[in-house]
Amino acid sequence: MAFDPMDSAMEQEAVDEIVAEAIENNDVVLFMKGDARMPQCGFSKRAINLISQYRPDVHTVDALQSLDEFRVALEERSGWETIPQTFVDGEFVGGSDILAELEERGELADELNADEADVEEDAAATSPDDGVESPF
Repeated sequence: MAFDPMDSAMEQEAVDEIVAEAIENNDVVLFMKGDARMPQCGFSKRAINLISQYRPDVHTVDALQSLDEFRVALEERSGWETIPQTFVDGEFVGGSDILAELEERGELADELNADEADVEEDAAATSPDDGVESPF
């Protein structure tokens, strides 16, 4: 039996729950193709790069795990079915084009509530601490 990547759909109800919980439980969430370390499309890469410069604590959700169902769930929330989509404090902001436009106007940091970013927590989460002290 061969692996069929198109046959990995999740139930719509499960995806609806993932979307609802991600939006409710995170200040900034980006629904994208791929993840922050390995975006799977140029628009997702552009979006994560723009957001990360102000909000390193951005939560990402990989919509490729069940693309059609994520499109439906996101369209119900935002009126748009395209991915990537950014939500800040539960409100839809837009995709990569809107983020780029906000950046060009100097408004992206404010839109992302950059002054509320939990940079210390994020830095601690990404800093390796293996208990070995550096001799330098």
